[in-house]
Amino acid sequence: MQVREVGINFESQPKIYSFDAGELNLKINDFVVVETARGLELGKVATSCKEVTLKDNAEPLKKVLRLATNEDKLQKEENLKEAKQDRAKIIDIISSYNLDMKIVSVELTLDKSKMLINFTSENRVDFRELVKKLASEFKTRIELRQIGPRDEVKILGGLGVCGRPCCCTKNTGDFEHVSIKMAKNQGLSLNPSSISGLCGRLMCCLSYENKHYAETLKLMPKVGMEVKTPDGTGVVLYNNLLKRTVEVKFEDDKKEYDVSELKFEKIENNTDLED
Repeated sequence: MQVREVGINFESQPKIYSFDAGELNLKINDFVVVETARGLELGKVATSCKEVTLKDNAEPLKKVLRLATNEDKLQKEENLKEAKQDRAKIIDIISSYNLDMKIVSVELTLDKSKMLINFTSENRVDFRELVKKLASEFKTRIELRQIGPRDEVKILGGLGVCGRPCCCTKNTGDFEHVSIKMAKNQGLSLNPSSISGLCGRLMCCLSYENKHYAETLKLMPKVGMEVKTPDGTGVVLYNNLLKRTVEVKFEDDKKEYDVSELKFEKIENNTDLED
């Protein structure tokens, strides 16, 4: 089935969701009203429309309902203000139930048909009675969602150790797999404070250049290994993975060579160097 696919994002988050543009003439940065699993939402066009063919067993794309009006935009602003006020009430109600919950965000759908409350807790929380109380208080459907520390930072934002906004708020849609091997591949200090983000987990950016480092490590000799150079045999002192050069020590001198100039015994299938 042929559809006109358009990418939409919400609340300035980087993740882009696909919708069916139908016959609407949409341009990047247009505000639109769409039907989501949560209800009506105000979104922003992030990619141009393009014709795509959906597989027969593929889930049909939800349609963009219309271009957003000034009234829709004003309603969104009012909802943000109302959600901010409701947050204080919600915290008071939670306190009365003595629940171990930290409210991260409160959101209202465009038509106020649902209130979504994100919270963190170190323990599993039984909030069934709380949901009933909140539904009675705010006269709308309530969705309470327990999130982890990475999602908390994605919602709240902040600055990373590089001084720029956290990657999860600007650069990445879904969280990518990050492992300690990525830090090892890049020769970084394994001190947790050096390779952890605000969420306390490994920094997302460790994955950005990992492919280059993992592939380059397979080409390089190990530090301490003897290698043959155009100037004789020496011992590897240091590998520069970005430049793909090797510093080699001789009896009374040391020189830097491109790895392609050296001869040494390659280590086959060295899985320790891979992610």
